[in-house]
Amino acid sequence: MATAIPPRLRNVVTWRSVVISRPAKLRREQFRLAIEQDQTAFVPFEDIAVIVLNHREITLTHPVLSACGEYGISLFATGDTHHPSGVFLPFLSHSRTTRWLRLQLDLPRPITKQAWASIIRKKIGNQAVCLRLIGHDGMDRLDSYARRVRSGDVGNLEGQAAAFYFVQLFGKGFHREQARFVNAALDYGYAVLRGTIARGLVAHGLQPSIGLFHASEQNAFNLADDVIEPFRPIVDLFVAKHMSLAGDELNPQDKAALVGLLNVDVGMPRGKMSVLSAIEHTIESLARVYDGGSETLLELPTLIGLEQHRLEC
Repeated sequence: MATAIPPRLRNVVTWRSVVISRPAKLRREQFRLAIEQDQTAFVPFEDIAVIVLNHREITLTHPVLSACGEYGISLFATGDTHHPSGVFLPFLSHSRTTRWLRLQLDLPRPITKQAWASIIRKKIGNQAVCLRLIGHDGMDRLDSYARRVRSGDVGNLEGQAAAFYFVQLFGKGFHREQARFVNAALDYGYAVLRGTIARGLVAHGLQPSIGLFHASEQNAFNLADDVIEPFRPIVDLFVAKHMSLAGDELNPQDKAALVGLLNVDVGMPRGKMSVLSAIEHTIESLARVYDGGSETLLELPTLIGLEQHRLEC
């Protein structure tokens, strides 16, 4: 079988998400993923960003795993609850991995705290936009929280904003520990974002376990949990818009739609782009901060709605 030159650290951002929710066999056919079900579908590996395996009767060959590594594809497996329980991340080689590790460890504390404050301001700002887009009150209060965030968010404005925001969005009595459709959908969407961000960090030679704010010794994705914050309201907006139409549990269509949020448009300093592209730009800007820049170089997404990105022909 012919093999492609591994497109590691490609400049072109992949865009396709593949969610498999029925029995299937996955195999590699030259440069394509072959999905054998009632009929066989083929998807070029170079087009794929994420694969979600969402059925117990899915088998795959070793060459498929190898291709996921070569092409920088995140492969998610789901557990008994059909929520992502693990992610296969490519072991992408980077010519300066040790240098990046030292830069992460040596980032001056003031820059670390200012970068975290920038992330939280944008997160709260996007939460405010989410309330406006859904037609709920509270945007002004959240904007006030965002303006008052200081270095390191020492006043925990993030927590104060969250306590207000989720009740405004999902109603009185709501909390994140409840077993209900809303929390299941939020957890699923956040998990897909988190794994995709971790993939991007690895691709850029960054160590996902070394965070700006998150610092748990038991968390291999501390930095991903930092970067995800301003992206979370994208999932929140989708869930808020669809919860009245939902059943008690997530169905395959819900899960496919949540994975599809990777392809909705957000605003970025360089213009409108998909969430997948925005993640790449955010991580590239974070790398510039580590590489001697200031926190002002950090490029973060602005929530603008849920319109799917259109590829230019």
